[in-house]
Amino acid sequence: MRSFKSHLILAFVAVMALASCRSAGEFGSEPEQLADRARISFAGMMADNQYPGLVDLATRAKAIIIVPNMIRAAFFFGGRGGNAVMLVRGPDGKWSDPAFYTLGGISWGLQFGGQSSELVIAVMTDKGLSSIMDREVTLGGNAGLAVGELGKGVSAETGMGLKSDMYAFARSEGLFVGVSLEGSVIAPRETYNQQLYGQDATPEGILVDHTSTTNSQPVKNLVAAMP
Repeated sequence: MRSFKSHLILAFVAVMALASCRSAGEFGSEPEQLADRARISFAGMMADNQYPGLVDLATRAKAIIIVPNMIRAAFFFGGRGGNAVMLVRGPDGKWSDPAFYTLGGISWGLQFGGQSSELVIAVMTDKGLSSIMDREVTLGGNAGLAVGELGKGVSAETGMGLKSDMYAFARSEGLFVGVSLEGSVIAPRETYNQQLYGQDATPEGILVDHTSTTNSQPVKNLVAAMP
């Protein structure tokens, strides 16, 4: 059963994620638009030589989570949130179609400002992958998932020593500096998964069993962009 804090976080994420909704000139369903924005964001960060650690870890990751537009805002009470996609690398090295998630958190205290970030998380362990797959989970919390943050110009070898279950990379604009995912909740976005893959779709069916598939061109383009 979800805690009050968890409900509050997810409610806040739902509001923050409105920034990821349809923009003028975009076509297709909302999950297809999110997949397309995720592709653009991921390709841009992979090509940015300020993030050598991302390139290294992405080529070895068991899964990749992409939040193309994560909003953070605060006026004493603060929060962060956005829509996300996750793709899983299979034993044959091929990437799955994306499943859809929400990611966000809340905070209290003396804080002011705003920020928009592109966020990529490289999931490096089986523990990290299985914990996220089909359920709501708190990063760095009840699942015991260690999340490392690697900044600009830091390689994976010299950064965190690959001791964490996943590593986050953010390219941000705004008054806040850096990114912290401690206490953030990640949960499947069932409406998007079902909208694109059908009413019986689950993250495991999309990512691992491949029982739920789509011929969506934005999804194909995203899969083709993976390392």
